[in-house]
Amino acid sequence: MQLGKINTLTIKRFAPPGAYLVDLQENEILLPNKYLTPDMEEGTEVEVFVMKDSSERMVAVTERPYLLLGDCAYLDVVQVNPYGAFVDWGLDKDLFVPFAEQRQRLEIGDRYLFTLLYDFETDRLFGSMKVKKVLVPCNDMNLEGQEVDLLICEEGKLGRNVIVNMRYEGLIFKDQQSKPLASGDECKGYVAKVREDGKLDIRLEIPNDSRYDAAEQKILAVMAQNDGFLALTDKSDPEEVRAILGQSKKIFKQAVGKLYKHRRITIESDGLRSLNNPRTS
Repeated sequence: MQLGKINTLTIKRFAPPGAYLVDLQENEILLPNKYLTPDMEEGTEVEVFVMKDSSERMVAVTERPYLLLGDCAYLDVVQVNPYGAFVDWGLDKDLFVPFAEQRQRLEIGDRYLFTLLYDFETDRLFGSMKVKKVLVPCNDMNLEGQEVDLLICEEGKLGRNVIVNMRYEGLIFKDQQSKPLASGDECKGYVAKVREDGKLDIRLEIPNDSRYDAAEQKILAVMAQNDGFLALTDKSDPEEVRAILGQSKKIFKQAVGKLYKHRRITIESDGLRSLNNPRTS
């Protein structure tokens, strides 16, 4: 069982305080009476969030917090003291944010962006405003054009900062903001570009990239001139792709992916075949 995550555990036995759950290694944890339901019995599997109570004992709850380990969310500050602050994360016990993990002075009642982290030395969960600790550069070019989950963050000089799929940094440029956006909103978007620095350019509508439209048409045209077949694959040399199609290997792969997705072509071991020109025996 892991702190800060949703765990699927099994009810082993009942006791006056509640039900004791076990994981595959037979580690036990208490699910207090307030979370029990009439349909629970020994052997029942239960999805629970694992945390520590006010006495620093491991405990399971069936409530789901506003963020899990490594996630980000905007949370309300409910208490401030000389050691840190406490924020409401949807559970009875508020989440502690140490002073060292704060990026600015926090005010009770205000909302800020936090992530949930785990301290190996103290075996505790804590909140942090240093969200870049959980974000990584993106090197997946296949994300271009794909639908993604967005957490809307603060407005910057170039546009609205966003967190993409709880993993990557992204930006919606000012001229691409087709609807009002507020910090803390969650919505869908599309990756327009994976930049060299690993950050993502995001649009709220499906990107209409004429480069790929032209690339698809070029591939289909060359195939039509060769009985519906093109002897290129994703393993072809980039210079060969450029010589035959006049396009980069990256754009070629993107275009092939879209043609295949829309069932315009099939992918064979030695090349591509148009579905309008099936192989004849």
